[in-house]
Amino acid sequence: MDQSSVTLERMRSFVRVVERGSLSAVAREQGVGQSTVSRHVAELEAALGASLLNRTTRRVTLTDEGQRFHTEARTILRLVEEAADGVRNAGGGLIGTVRVSCTAALGVRHVCRALFAVQDRYPELSVDLGLTDERIDLVREATDVAIRLGPLAESSLQRKAVGRSRRILVASRRYLADHGRPEKPDDLVRHSIIRMSNVAGSDTLCLYGPDGATSRVPVGGRLLVDHGLAAREALAQGRGIAAAHVWLVDDLLAAGAIEHVLPDYAPEPVPLSILIVPGRIRIRRIRLVVDALAAALTELPGIDRP
Repeated sequence: MDQSSVTLERMRSFVRVVERGSLSAVAREQGVGQSTVSRHVAELEAALGASLLNRTTRRVTLTDEGQRFHTEARTILRLVEEAADGVRNAGGGLIGTVRVSCTAALGVRHVCRALFAVQDRYPELSVDLGLTDERIDLVREATDVAIRLGPLAESSLQRKAVGRSRRILVASRRYLADHGRPEKPDDLVRHSIIRMSNVAGSDTLCLYGPDGATSRVPVGGRLLVDHGLAAREALAQGRGIAAAHVWLVDDLLAAGAIEHVLPDYAPEPVPLSILIVPGRIRIRRIRLVVDALAAALTELPGIDRP
């Protein structure tokens, strides 16, 4: 084996090809030609004297040798990054990039400010914030941290439970003046409900009452949206009633633009979590960002700590 040819650059290209499943995707990610990524992998295979990948026109898979080397290569790359991180940040600063993914409405309304505060404290810290309501694969998309609302499937990711996000029924004064105020859950059947197309079962409101009883109310309306900020705007414009996270509408409530409807009834709170790619929490900049986000999120309106 030609050890001098087993370089970190070639190892990184190989590991990312395995994680993305595509040479072209890694080339776009690294800003190089696909031939460069292919050459890195081929040179690594030549240095090791073993085939690491099975390549077809549709996908890339690991050989048995590739599987073993991939596990070790990831460990080596992580240790190198941790060592470099320790040297760079020995003076107490925070250098490098942290990649964060967050649901769009929460990111725009609150997470941005929390990240700005971290950057104000550490001017050399870079943040790459991706706002999407899709549940991305953190490893595949080279993302360090994700803030997630809702139940989580079993995964290898590390999870930090932040709390539970309370939701309430709200509507604008104008809407209530024009359409009347519901007095009991069944009254919602006759109202326009602003529903989320990316939330399963949004055509039924499940409300928990003061006596612990559950009311399941079929609901409808002319507006279906796939973004929390669109639902917020629809509420402000008097388009209907919605079950909204308190952190999404707290300022509208305080200003009197919208009102709490059926205050004795509420949908079930939604779990709020931070997910971290395994091993990344040992890197100081990522650990500090996770801690700062957790502290900021627990202080949001409507978040009940675990």
